[in-house]
Amino acid sequence: MKEQSSILTPNNDLIGVKKSEKKEEVKEPKLPQPTGWRMLVLPFKMKEKTKGGLVLAMGPQCYKDKERYPEGPWCKVKDWVMFARYAGSRIKIDGGEMRLLNDDEVLATIDSPEDILHEF
Repeated sequence: MKEQSSILTPNNDLIGVKKSEKKEEVKEPKLPQPTGWRMLVLPFKMKEKTKGGLVLAMGPQCYKDKERYPEGPWCKVKDWVMFARYAGSRIKIDGGEMRLLNDDEVLATIDSPEDILHEF
């Protein structure tokens, strides 16, 4: 009997993956850990283009500068954020890409990336 498991794609979709009868170990991809004031963002993809993503991790210095951020952080891990088209550094992963953004490259937080469409 084959086992069924699910994985999260870069498009934020859960898909089923069949394992063979041999119990093969499925390795989860190791994500880079941001340093300094950077954050790791998984861009949201849909048919219409959006420039938003899900914050996966934040470096230890994100939003720590009280002079620049007197009201505290602009976002937190698991927030949906908007960013500019060319913001951050692109990191290729299996099936897509991630971005490393500086903490000041976040333009806004949003409830759902499907609410905001970016037209070219």
